[in-house]
Amino acid sequence: MKLKHNKKRNTAFLYESLVRELTKAVLSKNTERKATITSLIKEHFKKGEILAQDLECYRSLSETDSMEPYTAEKLICEIRNIRSQMDKKKLFSRQTRLINDVNKKLSDKVFSNFVPNYRSLATIYQIFDSELPVKKRVILEQNILAGMVSLKGEKEGTMKPIDNVVFKTFSKKFNEQYSGSLLEEQKELLKHYIFSFSDNGLSLKVYLNEELGRLKTRLVSSLREEDVENDEEMTSKTRNIISMLEEYTQNKLDEKVIKKIMKIQGLVQELDS
Repeated sequence: MKLKHNKKRNTAFLYESLVRELTKAVLSKNTERKATITSLIKEHFKKGEILAQDLECYRSLSETDSMEPYTAEKLICEIRNIRSQMDKKKLFSRQTRLINDVNKKLSDKVFSNFVPNYRSLATIYQIFDSELPVKKRVILEQNILAGMVSLKGEKEGTMKPIDNVVFKTFSKKFNEQYSGSLLEEQKELLKHYIFSFSDNGLSLKVYLNEELGRLKTRLVSSLREEDVENDEEMTSKTRNIISMLEEYTQNKLDEKVIKKIMKIQGLVQELDS
């Protein structure tokens, strides 16, 4: 079921995108950018602001688990009622102001940041739509309900850290299998994937936010190149790969997906050469 979702009007997505950007600033030790992002978050999401109230509605549904089905249903209903009573014009105005501040003080690339629970936030955004047909809303609410009653750690995209012995074994296996036969960007991807088991996936998410964007941009530009543009099969395959990259920003990352991304990195290298 395809429904429209304007992520820039999804308050929780705006907040999560800023948090991811803040993480990148911290990891790169960019103190100036860190201060700017922190200031934006404090200004727009401070207690009492309508964006903070809206964010709390999203969190009540997206960050709840292990709940009894009956209680979860009541919570969904209550949150929808609270959300429906908000001043929509004021909310839209505050979102617009935040979007403009991000574009001016940071970059619109912030809105391309990888948000692990994007699907969940998009579903919640859609049930908040007062014009959504009842049948579609019920289906979407059931999806949200399933996440709220699942046990902690079972939700999609959860990454479990592993102990040092498994980490070292995993690292050794990849070094033996791939050493000396990879492109630099493939080695960088593997390095982040290996370390993702020790930092709960944080460094990998930050890296892939940039890398998947780079690969997608290069493949999109290849569609305008003569060899690809004049070949219907190549155009179709390239578009399929671009779609795959977009899916990877939403899906759980495992060894199989990492290997597919490595193949796409090789393909982009061939395009460049």
